[in-house]
Amino acid sequence: MSAILVAEGVYKSFGAVSAAANINLSFERDSVASLIGANGAGKTTFLNMVTGYLKPDHGSIRCDGRELTQHSPREITGFGICRSFQIPQLFHSLSVRENLLVAEGIAASDRVEEATDAVLERFGLAQYAMRPAGLLPEGIRKLLDVALALVAKPRVLLLDEPTSGVAADEKFGIMDLVMGAVRGAGVTVLFVEHDMEIVSRFAERVLAFYDGRIIADAAPQVALVDPEVKRYVVGGHA
Repeated sequence: MSAILVAEGVYKSFGAVSAAANINLSFERDSVASLIGANGAGKTTFLNMVTGYLKPDHGSIRCDGRELTQHSPREITGFGICRSFQIPQLFHSLSVRENLLVAEGIAASDRVEEATDAVLERFGLAQYAMRPAGLLPEGIRKLLDVALALVAKPRVLLLDEPTSGVAADEKFGIMDLVMGAVRGAGVTVLFVEHDMEIVSRFAERVLAFYDGRIIADAAPQVALVDPEVKRYVVGGHA
């Protein structure tokens, strides 16, 4: 299986702090990887460089052979790379349905209405369709943020802490909905997560970041028992 996303020799520093130190990674099509690490380890910096919100000091990031580092976030979205955020990026005064229609980017029509209905059903959002986004529970806000990212039919989806702020008894149900929708679309997924139960259950591959470096890259059952990961990551976020 060929790689869809490749990073080679990627460096990024903020003053004396190295947020990415010679990162070399590739991600296969239709795969699911989790990025773990303490705050400041470099995982969100990596996502921000992939999506154009930050530019690496050196190195290359390519999607299907196309260099991304010289493009804006909007252009990169157009190439098929979309993301959700730790704090959902929603139009708070608009309803759930209206948020989805805005994401479609075209005037309402029967076809768009049908597509919107399908998204509402897929994510279990139909009962919230007319509710203003600003009044939604946190878990439902997360679902809507992911749904908005998927409207663009991405080839690569980046999720920044999809269960952050979500009640413990809701987190697995929310991730089941998200991953079910994503896998139905055949999307490559990278998700940043601090909850190791979520990582163990949903990731096929774990990338552990520490001090701007990758200290482990393996299946969850291997990566999460790695001595360095247990020392620098899991011990603080079990």
